[in-house]
Amino acid sequence: MEQLSGWLTASEAAERLGVKPATLYAYVSRGVLARRRSPEGQSLFDPAEVERLARRGRPRRAPNASEVVIESGITALGPDRPFYRGRDALELAASASFEAVAEGLWTGDFAAGPQAWRASEAALRAGRAASAALPPNVLLLDRIQAIVPALAATDPLRGNLDPSAVVAVGHTLVAGIVDCLPPRLGDESGAHNESSARGSNLRLAVGSGTGGPGPLGDGPADGSIAARLGWRLGAENRFIDGVRAALVLLADHELAASTLAARVAASVRADPYAVVATGLATVSGALHGGASLGAEALLDAIADPADADAAIGLRLRRGERIPGFGHAVYKSGDGRAGALLNRISALAPDHPVLAKADALLDAARRRRLPEPNIDFALATLTRAAGLPTGAGEAIFAIARIAGWLAHAMEEYERRTPLRLRAVYIGPTG
Repeated sequence: MEQLSGWLTASEAAERLGVKPATLYAYVSRGVLARRRSPEGQSLFDPAEVERLARRGRPRRAPNASEVVIESGITALGPDRPFYRGRDALELAASASFEAVAEGLWTGDFAAGPQAWRASEAALRAGRAASAALPPNVLLLDRIQAIVPALAATDPLRGNLDPSAVVAVGHTLVAGIVDCLPPRLGDESGAHNESSARGSNLRLAVGSGTGGPGPLGDGPADGSIAARLGWRLGAENRFIDGVRAALVLLADHELAASTLAARVAASVRADPYAVVATGLATVSGALHGGASLGAEALLDAIADPADADAAIGLRLRRGERIPGFGHAVYKSGDGRAGALLNRISALAPDHPVLAKADALLDAARRRRLPEPNIDFALATLTRAAGLPTGAGEAIFAIARIAGWLAHAMEEYERRTPLRLRAVYIGPTG
C-alpha cells in the first residue's frame, strides 16, 4: 500500500504528538485534527497541522461546569507551558525582552525593535504622589493599585479603545507603574545580602521623586522595563536578566482568574486603566498572584538547607498546603518554573538561596508532592536577588498587564458584553 507523498500515517502522527493512537482518533472526533483517507482506506494526516498541534500542546480536557470558554487568539496552554500567539514562552524567555513579548501579545509582532517606554512628567508626578501618600511598609502590589488610577487621571488616551491607542496606554501604564515605585535605600549599589532579603522593612524613598528614569530622575543605563524594575526593587545587577525572564514567562496565561475579570471589564467598555485595575484586584488573591508570598515565607523560614525537610513536614502535619508546588493546569510540572530556576542557577550558581531551594525541592520529592510551579521559582528569584517581601507578586502583576491588555483588545473588537449565568439553588418561596 503506497502512502500519499508527504502525509503522515496514524502511527507517525501519534508518535510526533506523543500520544496513543486512541488519543489521536479522539482528536479527530473532537474536530481538533483533520484526517483524510488514502484510496486504500488508510488514515493520513497533514504534517503541518500535526506540527502546529505539537507546538501548541495537547488539547485540554473539556471544560467543567465551573469554567468559562471564550474563543481567543492570544495564548494556548500546552502540557507544561504557554504559547503566546503560537510562540513558545520558554523559548521567548531565553532572550526576548518583555517589551517585545508585550508587543507580540498586543499586535502579533514579536520582532518589534527596541524602544524606551516612558510615562509623561504629569503621570509620574501623580503616580509618585499617590505612592507617597501610603505608609512606607505597605506591600508593593498595594502600592501599584494606588498608582494606576493616578496615572489614568493624567492620560488623554484613557477613553480611546482603538488598538493603537491601547498599545500606547500599555507603554505609559507599565512604565509609569515601574517608575513610580519608590527606590529602595540602604545600599546605593542595589546589592543586598541574603539577610536583608528576608524582610520588607528596608527603607523606601517614599516621598522622593528622584532616583528613577524619565523626566524626574536618572535611572539605570539600560532603559528596559526589566532593568528599571530591578533597579527600583534593589536587585543586584546580575539578577536583572532573571527579572526579564520572569516578566516574559508571566506575561499571559490564557483565561486565568484575573484575565477573565479583565475581559469582563473590557467587554462593557471599561477603559484600559480600569481593566488593569480589575486585573490587579483579582491577581492579589492568595490562590493567584499572591501565591508567591507564601513561597517567599517558606524560603524565609529556612535558615539552613538542613531545615527544609522539617519545614515541609511541619506544614504537612498541620494540614497546610505547601506553597509553590502543584498547578491546576500543568499536572506533570510547570515548565516555566524549571526555565526560571535554571536561569537563576546560571546567574548565581553558588548563591545560598539556591541551596535552600534545592533542599526544599528534594524534601518535596521525597514526600511525592507535586512539582514546583512558577510561584516557587519567582520566590527563589526574589530571595536570591535580595528583593523585598512581596516583590514576587509585584513582578507577576506588572508582567500580566501585557496579557490583560491583549485580552481587552479582543473584547473591544467584539462589542458584546460577557454575560455569565448563574444556576439558582436558593429558596423558591
